[in-house]
Amino acid sequence: MRRPLYIKFLIGYIAIGIFSFFLVTAAGSYLVEKHLERSISEDLYREAHNIASDDMVKYNISSTNLETIRQNLNTVATYQQAAIWIINSKGQIIMSTRRDISPTSPVTINNFDPAAWGSNYYQVGDFYGYFPDKRLSVIAPITAQMSTKGYVALHYQMKNLYQNRSSILLIMQIIFAVMYGTTFVILLIYRTYVHLPLKQIIKGASEYAGGNLSYKIPVTSEDEMGYLANTLNYMSDELNKNGEYQRKFISNVSHDFRSPLTSIKGFVEAMLDGTIPPEMQEKYLKIIAFESERLEKLTRSLLTLNDLDVKKRMMNIKKFDINETIKTTAAVFEGVCTEKKILLELILSGKELFVQADMEQIQQVLYNLLDNAIKFSGNNSSIILETTEKNGKVFVSVKDHGSGIPKDSLPKIWDRFYKIDASRGKDRKGTGLGLSIVKEIINAHNQHINVISTEGVGTEFIFTLEKAK
Repeated sequence: MRRPLYIKFLIGYIAIGIFSFFLVTAAGSYLVEKHLERSISEDLYREAHNIASDDMVKYNISSTNLETIRQNLNTVATYQQAAIWIINSKGQIIMSTRRDISPTSPVTINNFDPAAWGSNYYQVGDFYGYFPDKRLSVIAPITAQMSTKGYVALHYQMKNLYQNRSSILLIMQIIFAVMYGTTFVILLIYRTYVHLPLKQIIKGASEYAGGNLSYKIPVTSEDEMGYLANTLNYMSDELNKNGEYQRKFISNVSHDFRSPLTSIKGFVEAMLDGTIPPEMQEKYLKIIAFESERLEKLTRSLLTLNDLDVKKRMMNIKKFDINETIKTTAAVFEGVCTEKKILLELILSGKELFVQADMEQIQQVLYNLLDNAIKFSGNNSSIILETTEKNGKVFVSVKDHGSGIPKDSLPKIWDRFYKIDASRGKDRKGTGLGLSIVKEIINAHNQHINVISTEGVGTEFIFTLEKAK
């Protein structure tokens, strides 16, 4: 199994912490040491310059009695934590605050060369091999009457500087540890609000991949993770509904194909084996023709729905006269209306009324609605087709005075293969796809269709179209 993202973050966090600690320790140690060197050397040089400028030092450097100067310098040396020397022009120590050195018994400094210091006012080392340990040393010339009489040297033990550096570094490490520990809260926040929800989302995705579309991801936070979980839950619901729809679709198609095919097969076999005598075959051939027509209509409706699914973004939108289209479609039903003595009333707004739509698909809508209206209208009744316009929209109404639709069936009439008569015996020619096709076409036009129906009184379908400019 691949390493979880949270473990990668944790390893990265620890690695960054260790690296940062050593970086703070190493770089911090170097930077603090250099800062202390500069700061201490500046203070020492300033003190050395003040001592070298003092008249008592200037005019007594050649004196054999420097005891008074020593006493004054001891106080300064104690304050600065440094040894103070007076060096004559020959490079000899004639006075020191740490040793009993006098002009009568000077200590020579081997290879002492102040000129070699150049522009540097301090050095770190053993001061020409004099000290056994490292010292930070500064020198300032003692000048009088335009000549160099000697030098004032101050020596600061580097171990004191290292102690100061360690104290400051310890404070830096403590601050780093506190900040590092504080940032661990960010990792906990990540684990709570990102890692754990992500694990639940991954589990949900695995469940969906395994076919368990009823699984619900239990993430309800009001953030991106919650939004993603809600989206996946919605997706699984829709996929589950589509699966149920497909199973129902196949079941309905199988039922609607099986019934007429069974009838056709049975009657044909009966005629072939002589069960149905020749004189009665005409009756059963009409039944076979009827069932064949039903199969042909079902197949055509399925192909229409398939075309709508594939081509709904490739409609042939153009300007046409909806009034003329209604007249043409109504003329198709003239024969059946005459047979059932149904009156088709056309109440059309103006002589012409132009809309922007796919004319062939709107003809299909009108055909299906009229076919339904005639199917559920009794003899000697009427059907009204009406057009009106309002606010840039054209409203088309198909109203019958037939049996109406039960109230509990109204939300289901747009479902594919749904029939009000559950036994499918009342209208055996119906496919249950007509209104589904109507809904698909109107939705593809980004328009609306509504139905108003009262059982035993009649039904009215009203849909909108975009009026042509």
